[in-house]
Amino acid sequence: MKKKHIYIYSPSSAVRDKAAYRRGIQRLQALGHEVEVDEAALSTYQRFAGDDRTRVAALSRAAASRADVALISRGGYGLTRILDAIPCKAIAKAIERGTEFVGLSDFTALQCALFAKTGAVSWSGPALGEDFGAEDGPDEIMEACFDDLLQGQGEGTGWRVPPREAEMLAGFRGLHGATLWGGNLCVLTSLLGTPYFPAVDKGVLFLEDVNEHPYRIERMLDQLRHAGVLARQKAVLLGHFTGTRKLPHDRGFDMRTVADRLRGLIKAPVLTGLPFGHVPTKVLLPVGAKVEVAADGRDVFMVWGHRHAPGHRAH
Repeated sequence: MKKKHIYIYSPSSAVRDKAAYRRGIQRLQALGHEVEVDEAALSTYQRFAGDDRTRVAALSRAAASRADVALISRGGYGLTRILDAIPCKAIAKAIERGTEFVGLSDFTALQCALFAKTGAVSWSGPALGEDFGAEDGPDEIMEACFDDLLQGQGEGTGWRVPPREAEMLAGFRGLHGATLWGGNLCVLTSLLGTPYFPAVDKGVLFLEDVNEHPYRIERMLDQLRHAGVLARQKAVLLGHFTGTRKLPHDRGFDMRTVADRLRGLIKAPVLTGLPFGHVPTKVLLPVGAKVEVAADGRDVFMVWGHRHAPGHRAH
């Protein structure tokens, strides 16, 4: 495995779990990588990793780092506050030079803004603390996917849908050249009606969330549906929706209810089980890339082909 340069920065919430943060850095270093930490990575202002100006400056330094990967320390909240100040052009140029921007959760705001403004592709994937800094160690699948990104070998992913979705897949003819986009449902929905919401037609929309009750998830999906977003997609992929708590009032209303209802309201297939979200086992997904989607029985395959390996700079 070739040694890579990984830049750690904090564009959202303040790092509170310093132990996980340190474990993440040590784990990446143990894998042989050069880890560079942004000067403001541990800054704190209220709930944020520094005030807005500090976090914008951190984004600019990440873009100028010429690292192979710019990896967020954690998600949380903060990027929607600074969307109009994010240096999207500088980040897009950094991506052209070979720096891959990776993150999840609140990072969805940056990814959507970046794609809407520049068309640049970024990666939904791990964060330093919750993934590489996990107390029991990083998940093997997540780590393998991250290594594939570093080595330029990752070209797709696959998963198995629940048995109840097999019949729906029987008539699925596959998708070709569709744009993959999405991320955290709450963050994505908050961007509707702004210049930072990607106008994607005939896309593959993937969604996940954490600590949201199924009725809130359904309400956000309905907002996307009423806005015409879901009708323009070729497929909707539901990842993990974790941290939900069943209530006596629900009387059986759950995420399965939400997914089944959505299938009756839109033409695009709605597939569950995508290995992504606030879970240890997560794949890396290129937001803004063209993908092919196929199915064989209950197995779904999504490929995006070869993308340049970090470190292979464009000239």
